[in-house]
Amino acid sequence: MKLTIKDTKGNNHGEFEVTFPLIEDGKGTQAVHDTVVAYQAAQRMGTACTKTVGEVAGTNKKPWRQKGTGRARAGSFQSPLWRGGGVVFGPRPRDFGKKVSRKTKQLALRKAMSERLRAGDVILVEDLKLESPKTKDFLALVSALELKGTTLLVAQTVDANLTLATRNLTKVAVATSESLNTYDILRPDKLVFTRGAFEQVQTRLTKE
Repeated sequence: MKLTIKDTKGNNHGEFEVTFPLIEDGKGTQAVHDTVVAYQAAQRMGTACTKTVGEVAGTNKKPWRQKGTGRARAGSFQSPLWRGGGVVFGPRPRDFGKKVSRKTKQLALRKAMSERLRAGDVILVEDLKLESPKTKDFLALVSALELKGTTLLVAQTVDANLTLATRNLTKVAVATSESLNTYDILRPDKLVFTRGAFEQVQTRLTKE
């Protein structure tokens, strides 16, 4: 498979040969699912916490005597039945992380890239360096590349001007070729790679 290389004006600058083996048919679908579920689970803080009867502050004094008041018997102000009392089987701090093997992650990444390449959602540019950190300059690039919907920009290193120019655009995200993961590849409508970043990702995908 070959990709057309474009410049920031949208003009063609030759072609790039994709060398890593694309995955055909349904192989890797389960790996993608497992990897994305594990990634989203890892984003959870897991800090939700409620107090049990033993942790709620208060006295151990009996609210009123056992008999003779006409009221229901009560033995504790911290009872789960009472407002402000303890919580039974409430959430406690926990780790939602799921383990995924290195080979499964590799397969998922290659499957995701294969599908996006086959669908024509990958755009290759020579470079993404901006002369100034102005959003207006970046929008000119978006117009030249005819980008619509959500976009992920993948560069070799984080460029300060690019980060500043895109940070208040809700439909644009920036990533590096080293940090790119399966979820990042699947989420946006279009993926824009610099030539150097795509070469690095391709190197990652050819490793076993």
